[in-house]
Formats: sequence, structure tokens, C-alpha cells
Amino acid sequence: MSTLAHTMMTTARSSDSGFVGPGELDSYPYAESPGADRVSGASAWEGTEQDLGRVGRRAAGNRGRGLHGQLVQQLGQMIVSGDLGADRPLVPEEIGHRFEVSRTVVRESLRVLEAKGLVSARPNVGTRVRPVSDWNLLDPDIIEWRAFGPQRDDQRRELSELRWTIEPLAARLAAGHGREDVQQRLLDMVEIMGHALGQADTLTFSRADAEFHALLIQVAGNRMLEHLSGIVSAALQVSGGPVTGCDRPTEAALGLHARITEALAANDGTAAETAMRQLLTVHPEVERVVPAPREH
Repeated sequence: MSTLAHTMMTTARSSDSGFVGPGELDSYPYAESPGADRVSGASAWEGTEQDLGRVGRRAAGNRGRGLHGQLVQQLGQMIVSGDLGADRPLVPEEIGHRFEVSRTVVRESLRVLEAKGLVSARPNVGTRVRPVSDWNLLDPDIIEWRAFGPQRDDQRRELSELRWTIEPLAARLAAGHGREDVQQRLLDMVEIMGHALGQADTLTFSRADAEFHALLIQVAGNRMLEHLSGIVSAALQVSGGPVTGCDRPTEAALGLHARITEALAANDGTAAETAMRQLLTVHPEVERVVPAPREH
């Protein structure tokens, strides 16, 4: 085993990555209140999670940022779930009292949510939730909040469709860049995935898988595609079920990753694209969303 593989596997076992494993979906600390039970007015905060320390475990964008990041996580979840709507303003004093945080923490949190398109602040109107059409749906945090909320099925389907559009093209383009350092890094990730598969180490497999796909997009030579690499990483983190061939460690998925690296080494863009399409359509669930690759 290479030094990189050994280091990555050891690190993965000793820390909490935030990746979602099989069966973890129902344990996600998400407030999912039925529409009929939602209340408006001053009591809208009743029944929400008081212990901010219990939220934000999987939000990579806010992990490790203390109360500010945790409040962003909590409010973001509540907005995406529909527990906070546009029917009433978000009053900083009320939020601060409800979650026992300072006005500064509330103000900074609302600014983050405004940057994500979730809320807007206007004079004489206050801060209100914006319609879904205004949200930055490509933001990794919003992807996560949707994927673990009431919109989970739609979010995962949309992510699968987006990945099926982005990644085969990235694989084709990457084949023309023939960088030895990148090729070696991709081979290292395949090696790590192979060892992880043999040891039933889902965490390490997931980390190596995410790096493989992000690296492939980054070396495609298209800056607009590179900008989307975070979306693919977020999609891999929130998959939570057998949606694509990357979601669970299997020999088939490992073999297709290896075929992609072989095609890149041979500068065969067509073969790389085909292998990526096959990787993203391993499971029948995906074939209802996108067609399986044609045999030429």
C-alpha cells in the first residue's frame, strides 16, 4: 500500500468526516414538522431544537464555526423545510432570545443566509424568507439541507441528473490533459478505495471517491466545470442511498473507477466518458432518471 493510502485510511478512521452512511438518514437532526402543525406569529419558534450543539454535524461549510455556524445551520434547515416562511419577518431580537445567542451572532448568521439567497433584508420590511426561485440551489449547504429535509427525493434526483450531465464530459476533457501527477493521484485514490473495500471501510472509500471525482473535474481544463466540483462533492456526501454507483463500495464501482484512470492514461476521451456514464448508472434507480449509455 502506498504511503498516501495508508495515511488517508488511518486519518479517516480516527475522525468524523460527516459523510452519510447507509441507514443514517433517519437519524439526521432535522426538524420535519407536518404542514398542518406549523404555526405562525410569535410562537413560530416553539418546538424547534434548543440545543445548538446537536445541529450542524454534516454541514461542511459551517462545521467548526461555533454558535454562528450552528445558528446558520439551524435557521437554514428551518427555512428549507418550510418551518420558517415568508408570512412573518425574522426578528433578530426574537431569534437571539430563542436560541440564547448575541445580537451579533444573529446578525452575522442572517447575512450568511442572505448571501445564499434564503432571506432578504429591506428597510421598513425587515428580514424575510425569499421564494425558492431565489435560493442559490448550488450552494453546498442548501444542497445538504434539501437532501435531508422534506425535499430529499427531489434533491437527490436533481443531483443525479446534474452529475450525469457534468461528470462524463469532465472525464472526456480530462483525457486530453495527460498530467502524470494527476494520473498518479487518481491511481492512488483507486488503490485506497480498493483497500477500503476489502476492509469494509465505507468512510475511507467515500473520502477517496469524493477526491477522485473532484480531481477529475478540476483537471478537465474548463474553469466553469471546475467551479461545479463542490456540487459533486456535496452530492457524494448527501447521497444516503443507492442512487449511483459511487454511493456504496462495490467491486463494480471500483472496477469502473480503474477503467476511467486507464482511459485517461491512454488519452482515450471516449472510453473515459463511457466508463463514467456506466459508473453513474450502476443502479436501476438512476436509469429511471437518465438513459443508460448506448453500446457502439
